[in-house]
Amino acid sequence: MSAVASGLLVRDLGTLDYDAAWALQKALAAERADGRGSDVLLLVEHPPVYTRGTSSRGEASPALPHPVRDVERGGQTTFHAPGQLVAYPIVHLKERGLTVGSLLRALEGAVIAVLAGLGLEGERREGATGVWCRGRKVCSEGVAVKGWVSYHGLALNCDVDLAPFAAIRPCGFSHEVMTSLSELCGRRVTTAEVKDALVLALERELSRAA
Repeated sequence: MSAVASGLLVRDLGTLDYDAAWALQKALAAERADGRGSDVLLLVEHPPVYTRGTSSRGEASPALPHPVRDVERGGQTTFHAPGQLVAYPIVHLKERGLTVGSLLRALEGAVIAVLAGLGLEGERREGATGVWCRGRKVCSEGVAVKGWVSYHGLALNCDVDLAPFAAIRPCGFSHEVMTSLSELCGRRVTTAEVKDALVLALERELSRAA
């Protein structure tokens, strides 16, 4: 999928190694900060990998069953794997009249809209980013900003294997807090089922968040 709507170019990367997607994000963000290119939304699934945000810097690193990457985004440690839909909005905040806070709220609002389409009530939690449902966390968030351009983004658990979360404290919480759309709906909910809905919701939220 590659389309332009609301000034946002959507690129579906399929399944891509985390390092390759990370390098692409940084390159696109640098271009955007230099006044080249346009705002881009990258959609991707990653092979299993743990990522640690800036709030986890300096923590002891236990032996983990999958690779670990220290990244620039805010937040703590989380896990990515196939069955999790990851969205990286690379957008110029100043041009859109956004702050980091309003960007995070827009990402949450988009995921809450996706959940509503599945008959689920998504929630925000005071003092924590991401989206919760029935007391459990279904979507994690963390962004970085350089030259007014955001990168990193959100990870929505669709049909992902939740077991590897047990090796960490995801986003500082007990691993039992993590859930998926499949668990919540009592049936398999694939990334393909919700991808278009997430794109439309993100376009809408980013357009009106300013």
